[in-house]
Amino acid sequence: MKPTHLRLRRACAAAAATGVLIAPAAAGSASAASVPGRSTPAAAAAATPTPSPSANAVTGFTPLTPAVAAQLDEAVRRVMREAQVPGVTVGLWAPGKGSYVRSFGVADKATGAPMAPDLHVRIGSETKTFTVTALLQLVDQGKVGLDDHIGAYVTGVPNGDRITLRELAGMRSGLFNYSMDGDFITQLEAHPEKYVSPRQLLDYSFKHPVQFEPGAEFDYSNTNLILLGLVVEKITGRPLHEVITQDVLGPAGLRSTVFPTSPALPVPYAHGYTDQTASGKAVDSTHWNPSWGWAAGEMVSDLQDLRSWARTLATGTLLKPATQAERLKTTPMDIPGAGYGLGIFDVQGWIGHNGSIPGYEVLAVYLPSARATMVIVLNTDSQYKGQEPSTLFGEAVTSIVTPDHVYPGHKPVAPETG
Repeated sequence: MKPTHLRLRRACAAAAATGVLIAPAAAGSASAASVPGRSTPAAAAAATPTPSPSANAVTGFTPLTPAVAAQLDEAVRRVMREAQVPGVTVGLWAPGKGSYVRSFGVADKATGAPMAPDLHVRIGSETKTFTVTALLQLVDQGKVGLDDHIGAYVTGVPNGDRITLRELAGMRSGLFNYSMDGDFITQLEAHPEKYVSPRQLLDYSFKHPVQFEPGAEFDYSNTNLILLGLVVEKITGRPLHEVITQDVLGPAGLRSTVFPTSPALPVPYAHGYTDQTASGKAVDSTHWNPSWGWAAGEMVSDLQDLRSWARTLATGTLLKPATQAERLKTTPMDIPGAGYGLGIFDVQGWIGHNGSIPGYEVLAVYLPSARATMVIVLNTDSQYKGQEPSTLFGEAVTSIVTPDHVYPGHKPVAPETG
């Protein structure tokens, strides 16, 4: 997935929108956050760690007056109408500028139950931020090094004696994205309720040749996070879901975020709808098994927890300052003004991640220069004119409140007329 989510046919680049779902992308995985795809040769040549684009930025944030709220309402409704989104909740918070929290549409098409701010949703590639945080905490404890090779922890990895944990977290390993494999897609579409193990996911990846030499390019791959999840388990001796629950969610004070071990969702929750099916017909995917996303995209959260997490993630309060600094060193993606760090992106100054998994998309980002937070959650991942709906909402909202930092900064889709 791209920085946005874990999509099946669309890759998620790790930068702006989920997994990173920013621009039109190829297939991602459970963490279907769409991220820009592989960087161009020119970008790859310049892909030495660079300061975050927002490092020296100074920006304003439009006060959230009733008039501005009305503009936001209109913009959100327009995107909903054009992209045929069932339900969405948008949250904006900025010190001294007010807040805006609104839900639109329905959470359940069958009953007509309204979308609401307290509903749980699957967060796709936003999961990557939690997995990498767990890894970086182990770095802080001296139990692992970012420049360790993955082969020291997991056997059978192509180029495992040369790919570092840093390159895995930064989407520069060259390993094939398992969620792009044809057999994987066929099996998931035929049996979306079936459990898939981490080793099975790696098998889908490892039957393909590596894409490029370690560190040579940027290419968003869910395979990287499956490997990092296994590293965390090996070092701690605990299941990944327990490590994240106890060592990340607990200290972060997140009480509505879970790493599930079954397809069940905490109540209350929004139903999710996807067109990632063999027929292309949209279906209710609420209870599909998210195990195929695992460390890359299996988690569940809600608006307020994502608000809190966006700031925690961007400011690094769970990590040592030096480790957070390493995390925020970005390398170019294929979107102007965007860079990917270690399980985190900086897109036009907005720091965070997005996520997409069949039925759901989220975008949770923080703008340090304004100390502003934006969270968008919706209950579909069906694209509109090749773009992720979470990206379209992010663009519509930031065009109004932060015109100097429009997410993701690409040319917008022209509104429909007539």
